Parts: sequence; structure tokens; C-alpha cells
Amino acid sequence: MEQLQTLEKGLGYVFKDKLIAQEALTHRSFKQSYHNERLEFLGDAVLDLIIGEYLYHKFNGSDEGMLSKIRASLVNENAFAQLAIKLDVGKYILLSIAEENNGGRAKPSLLSNAFEALIGAVYLDGGLEIARSVVIKMLEEFYPTIDLQTLSKDYKTALQEITQATHGVPPEYIVVRAFGPDHKKEFEVELRLHDALIASAIGNSKKEAQQKAAKIALDALNKGN
Repeated sequence: MEQLQTLEKGLGYVFKDKLIAQEALTHRSFKQSYHNERLEFLGDAVLDLIIGEYLYHKFNGSDEGMLSKIRASLVNENAFAQLAIKLDVGKYILLSIAEENNGGRAKPSLLSNAFEALIGAVYLDGGLEIARSVVIKMLEEFYPTIDLQTLSKDYKTALQEITQATHGVPPEYIVVRAFGPDHKKEFEVELRLHDALIASAIGNSKKEAQQKAAKIALDALNKGN
């Protein structure tokens, strides 16, 4: 793949076996004799190990419960999708025309799976130490501060990362009505992209309604709706 060099630069790793990198970027829909699901399976396990070990040493005074919560904030579909966006992985994935027309390059699930497959490929091609250095470098660049408060789920940020990468603009949140008594007011917010209504939600504050709308939009995007 001609563009692989750009992706390798972002990863900080040059593949010895270019075919394994291509396999990591091949979606099942592309109808090749191979696809990235096996590498995704492997990469998921490698990421879980590397990030778990990293947190074990970084937070040596924390108990299992706290470590598990922090790991859950780092090892999930949205987190991996955002790392994939940072690498611009969507540009390189091999998809069928139908999947591409269905917004496949922006689906969090597809981006997350491709990222896991890439890490699986790095592990097979370069070994555990190389995979560890690649993953930790990306984590520390993407998350300057790693703690539970910083890593708490922010659906607005996750959605904005995706829409900026795929549409060049952030989503717009519009308060369409506020209702209820002053001590228990609720807000309805519409989420629009290029003036098109994408989602709407109601919350006890504008911020809560925005987060709910962003989550609905992310879920819909993930399902290809």
C-alpha cells in the first residue's frame, strides 16, 4: 500500500511484513481471501495486557477496583476509535463500496476493530516489547493526564473527533425548549450536522442533554443508521 508509510510514521513503527499490515486494514466486506478479524482478536488481548501492565506500574498505590475503572476508560470501543482517528486509520481501511457508502470509514466499531488489528499486527511483526512501546507512546501522547476524572466518558468529545475527521465540522447543539418548574427544569437539545437533525435528547441540564444526544448519535453511527 503506497500510503502505508504515512500510517507507519504515525504509529512509530515500520512493518517488516507489509502484507500483515494490509491484512490488519482489510475489512471483511472487501471480499479478499483474508480480513482483519483474527488480528483484531489478537490485538484486543495484546492491548488489554499492555495497558493493564502499564496501569499496574503507573498507579502502584491503587487498588484493583480503581485500576479496573481506569482500564475500562482506556480499553473500550470509543477510546480505540479516537486513537484510530488520531492515526487517520479510516483513510487506509479497505472496504466494500456498499460499506463505504454506509459511512464505514467513520463507524467507531470499525475504526476500533482496525486499531486493534493494527496492534495485533505490530505484535506479530515486531514482538511484545515493540508493541508495548508503540501503545504506551500513543497513550501518553493522546492522554497527557491519565486518571479516572480525566478519562470519564465524554460522548461530545468522542463525536466531535469523528465529525471533524469525516465532515470537517463539529456537531451543533441547539436548545429547542426548556420546560418544567424552576426547581426541576428540563432541556431538550437537538444535535445537528450541516443543518441536518442527527439526534435529540432531554436532560436535567443543557450539558446532560447534549451528552445524551451525542451518545445517541454515536450509537446510530456505530450501527450504520
